[in-house]
Amino acid sequence: MLSADEITKLHDRLTNQWHQQDAKGDASGGNDWLNQVAGQHRANFDLWHIEDEARKPGATDADLADVKRRIDGTNQLRNDLAEELDRALLEWLAARQLPNPDAALQSESPGLIIDRLSILALKIYHTREEAQRDDAPAGHAERNGERLAILEEQRADLALCLNALWGDTLAGTRRFKLYRQLKMYNDPTLNPAIYRVSKNDA
Repeated sequence: MLSADEITKLHDRLTNQWHQQDAKGDASGGNDWLNQVAGQHRANFDLWHIEDEARKPGATDADLADVKRRIDGTNQLRNDLAEELDRALLEWLAARQLPNPDAALQSESPGLIIDRLSILALKIYHTREEAQRDDAPAGHAERNGERLAILEEQRADLALCLNALWGDTLAGTRRFKLYRQLKMYNDPTLNPAIYRVSKNDA
C-alpha cells in the first residue's frame, strides 16, 4: 500500500502541474490512498504560497492579518490530513492483525514523514527554480545548486526511512500510533485570546 518512491514522484508531478499549468487543477493520485497523499500535499502547496504573500513588500497590516488567518486555517487542514494518512494506514494494517502490539514503537508516524516529504518537494522545486534563474546575481545559481543537492539527499534519506518503517511494520518488528496534533489556536474554547474577548463582548 505504501511506497515512498510513488509518493515522491506524485509530489513532484503535482508540484510541477500546479505551478506550470493550473494552480487549482486536479489533485488526483490514481487511487484512494494516493488521492489522500495528494490532498495533504495540496494543503502544503497552498500554505507555502499563502506564507509568501505575508512577505510581499508593501503588505498592509490588514493584509497581514488576513494572511495570518488563512495560514492558521490551512495549517490546521495540513495537520488534519496528515493524521488522516496515518488513520488510513492503521485501518489497512488492522485488517491484517497489524501492527504487532509487542513491536518497538516508532515515535514519528508515516503521516508525519509524508508531510516532511511534501515540504521537501516544494523546497526542491523552488530551489531548482532559483538555481536556473537568468536574472539572478552572481553566485546565486551556484549557492542554490548546492542547496538543491542537500535537499535531494535529505529527501532520499527520508524516503528510505519511510520504506524501512513500513517494511518493519509489515514484518511485525516495529509499530506506530496515531498521534493527534490537537492544535489549540483555532479552537475558540481553548485560545484565551479568543474566548476572553468573546466573554468581554457578552
